[in-house]
Amino acid sequence: MTEKSARPSLFRSLRVRNYRLYATGSIASNTGTWMQRIAQDWLVLTLTDNDPVALGFVTFLQFAPSLLFAMFGGLIADRYDKRTVLRVTQTVVALSALILGLLEITDVVAVWHVLVLATVVGVATAIEAPSRQAFASELVGPADLVNAVGLNSASFNAARLIGPAIAGVLIGWLGTGPVFILNAASSVWIIVLLTMIDPKKLFRAKRLTRQRGQLKDSIRYVRTRPDILLTICLVTAVSLFGLNLQVIIPLVTTEVFHKGATEYGLLASALAIGTLIGSLTGAGRQNRPRFRQLVTYAGVFGLLEVGIAFIGNYNWFAIALIPTGMASLYFMISANASVQLTVDPQMRGRVMAMYMMFLMGGGAFGSPLIGFVTKLVGIQWAIALGGGVTFIAAALIGLLVVRREGGVQVETSLHSSPHLLVNVGGEQFFPHVRTDTVDDGFPEPVDDAAGGQVSGGDDRDDGDGDRPPDDVPQPTPDAPPTNTPLTKDLTNDKCCRPSLRPGDRPGESRSKPRRVQA
Repeated sequence: MTEKSARPSLFRSLRVRNYRLYATGSIASNTGTWMQRIAQDWLVLTLTDNDPVALGFVTFLQFAPSLLFAMFGGLIADRYDKRTVLRVTQTVVALSALILGLLEITDVVAVWHVLVLATVVGVATAIEAPSRQAFASELVGPADLVNAVGLNSASFNAARLIGPAIAGVLIGWLGTGPVFILNAASSVWIIVLLTMIDPKKLFRAKRLTRQRGQLKDSIRYVRTRPDILLTICLVTAVSLFGLNLQVIIPLVTTEVFHKGATEYGLLASALAIGTLIGSLTGAGRQNRPRFRQLVTYAGVFGLLEVGIAFIGNYNWFAIALIPTGMASLYFMISANASVQLTVDPQMRGRVMAMYMMFLMGGGAFGSPLIGFVTKLVGIQWAIALGGGVTFIAAALIGLLVVRREGGVQVETSLHSSPHLLVNVGGEQFFPHVRTDTVDDGFPEPVDDAAGGQVSGGDDRDDGDGDRPPDDVPQPTPDAPPTNTPLTKDLTNDKCCRPSLRPGDRPGESRSKPRRVQA
């Protein structure tokens, strides 16, 4: 078999019927969601005479419920059937969109209507998000999880590309009311397809039984996992300061370039092209991303956002949004996959709830913050400050990890190859080599399935770290203990610390990097 034929397909998750059904409904629902988001922003600007604070406040109300209800949604995801949770929450979203559409069509809509319905959608989304995130692992299993996460993001961003363009045309032609009605119809469509999914072919973990203190257990679990904790901190910083371009773009359209609704939709679509490219690129990756890569992606996104801030030409600004969107989504996919692949299955719903709580909570507080900053220093300076703070936050978190894990070491040798060896935070940084494992100190991906159907977490570590998972070989009475640390030990794991390989001795540096044949 050739290397080309052995390479997994970019769309391999679509071979699974259940995932195909979900993906088909998801892209329709996501398209409707983006259409409504564009129409809602435009409606608020119309009702408030282009007030950036009002626009930021509506976005805040839509994302703020994540801070209050996300962990509750994670508990629901671990206890109940995720497919049922998604159908219930999509019903609430459909009704909210239908009501807002009818209010606008009958010309009785007011700002407070938008505020209330945005809050309702925010609560439904907060409860739904952990189930939606964790549902990917039940549809395809652990082998294709990275691919499924990437394709989910590709679907979301394809909708982000299509939705704003359609919304811009429809708003200019029919107004915002019909756009809300179409979003309601898209939610009904995904409810139908979720019902068609075969529950017997889902890779389910055992549901969590009701007990006291289960939310506290998830917090203690994350505290013993510095890799997950630092990833959540990095995602929060990027969401708070960098991922608020959707609030700024309407103002850039009207105040900087003096354009209308159609041009606004095209700018949003340009950003979506970049995010679609980033999500497809993320779906095609084969390995779990390392934390050093997450820091790099976040820093690049911040620098690109600074770079687009003072572009004064509409066409060049639209083009520059493409690499900016690509960097942002590649970072988000990598962070999401890194958490999902290493978390214990029975903790996945609550941990992903915590992840989504900080991600969406950062957006909730970042939206009004960017609105106030815009009023104080202007639109373009607000974009530059958001990108600059994002880059600084990524750099500080990266330096913290490097310092904690040993800083930077430089080794030189005139008699052996490589002549120059640079280790950053315990990892070989230069020269770069392909390795057969991701040796960064992260736990290995947790395998949810063992031959098809999943029994769940009966025999898995409960997160307290008292014993390692059963699939790690244990010393026998006749064999001496090994010096190799268990990379899946949840309590003793340290982010970005490479484990010893067979043949290494504690305290002994490696003279040569290990390579694999291409």
